[in-house]
Parts: sequence; structure tokens; C-alpha cells
Amino acid sequence: MLPTDPVRRALMQRVRQRRTKPEDLVAAVLRDLGRHYRRNVRRLPGSPDFANQRRGWAIFVNGCFWHHHKGCPRGTIPTRNRAFWLEKFAANRKRDAAKIRLLRQLGLRVVVVWECEALEPQRLARRLKGVANG
Repeated sequence: MLPTDPVRRALMQRVRQRRTKPEDLVAAVLRDLGRHYRRNVRRLPGSPDFANQRRGWAIFVNGCFWHHHKGCPRGTIPTRNRAFWLEKFAANRKRDAAKIRLLRQLGLRVVVVWECEALEPQRLARRLKGVANG
């Protein structure tokens, strides 16, 4: 593994894990739809970004880069330390799939919203309206 550039390291450490802009956009759509939810529900597998256990749904808002959204211009693979990133992305996707499987076993409907999808509020609203029913 190559040594990490201090500037790059500082940049990566500033990346937020909660209350990101895409999460806030999804929250706004859920509010507009009149849906009640809890954020970052730690008692559920994977701590979904949004969930309503009584209504039986959970939503993950995935960053296109960090979860390697295939086919998305934001889901790039860094050229520096490429092997590390490929391994990291594969582990992230495997972990995500396991969390989703566990939530479905609990009887929850699970939706993954990609960062790029959150930027289109009308389309997002149509998608969430069907999943997070009243």
C-alpha cells in the first residue's frame, strides 16, 4: 500500500458520515410526502439513514463514490492506490448487501437512494411515495 498524501488524508477525514446534503434532500422529500421517520436507527442492522419500523420501511442514502455506484460519473475509482480502493469498494458493497438482507428478514422494505438520485427531487418523490407508504 502506498503512503497516504497528508493533504488527501485531511480531505478524506472531512467527509461527513451523517447529515449529508443527499440525506437532507431525502429528508425534505419524506417531509413533503408527510412521512414520519427516525434518522440513523442504530437498533436496526446497518443503522439505516431513515426508517419507520411501524410502517415497515428503511432507506439508505449511499454516496456514489463511497459505495461505488456503477455507471455513475460520481462512482469513480481513484488511480492512486487502486488495489486498496477496489478492495474497499467490494467490502462496502458486500457489507451493504448483508445489511439489506438482515433488514428484509425483519420484514422491512428497503430502499437504496444514491447520492445522484437525491439531486432530482421530483423523481425521488415518485420513487419514495410508493415505498414509504403512509
